[in-house]
Parts: sequence; C-alpha cells; structure tokens
Amino acid sequence: MRTLAAPRRRKQLQLRPRVKVWLETGGQYAFGFGISEILEAVERVRSIKGAAAKLGKSYRYVWGRIKEAEAALGRPLVETQVGGQGTERSGLTPQARQLVTAFMALRERMIQLVDSEFSAHFR
Repeated sequence: MRTLAAPRRRKQLQLRPRVKVWLETGGQYAFGFGISEILEAVERVRSIKGAAAKLGKSYRYVWGRIKEAEAALGRPLVETQVGGQGTERSGLTPQARQLVTAFMALRERMIQLVDSEFSAHFR
C-alpha cells in the first residue's frame, strides 16, 4: 500500500528592501556611500595612505576616487600637507565634513523610509 508523502513545506523567503542613494550633478554620479566611507576613513586616520590600508584598497584607488569626486563637485574635499614629520598629513575640508554628514543622514533617512514603506506593503 502506498502512503501519501506529506507535502513539502517551502522555505519562507525573507524579503528585505535595499536602497542605494547617491548624488549627481549634470546627470552624472558625483558622490555616494563609497566615497563617503573613504572620506570618513581619511578624517579618522588623517592620512590617505592610512585610509586606503584601513579600507583594504590601494592608495591609487582611494586617491583616484577622491580626485574624481573633487572634479565632479568642483571643490576640494581633502587637504594635504606635503612633507613634515609624522603620517597624519591629510584631513577633510570643512565643506567635505558637512557633505559627508549631510549625505550619511540622508542615506539613513532613505533606508528608514524604505523599511517603513516595505513594512506597510509587505507584511
């Protein structure tokens, strides 16, 4: 006699929304989470080289991303001191500090808003 197999239970999918926020100028990418993380690292360790090491990126990559963002935004983001002693020779401009703070707050608010809307529509 054959017995009926119990129906297989499907694993319930855990859907989660994701949102990516960036800033554009003239329809072109100018600033986002990646460059924001780079600038935060530069500010923390006071060195582009040290920031690159902390992020597991090459100096050339980090320096290039900073220069691309500066060109897109039309303003310097990092101030560097050439020569002198010590390794702490770089820091953010006041405008860069303000931009990073404002961008990270906007990004966090967008994530909260998407999570809230997701909860309302996908119970």
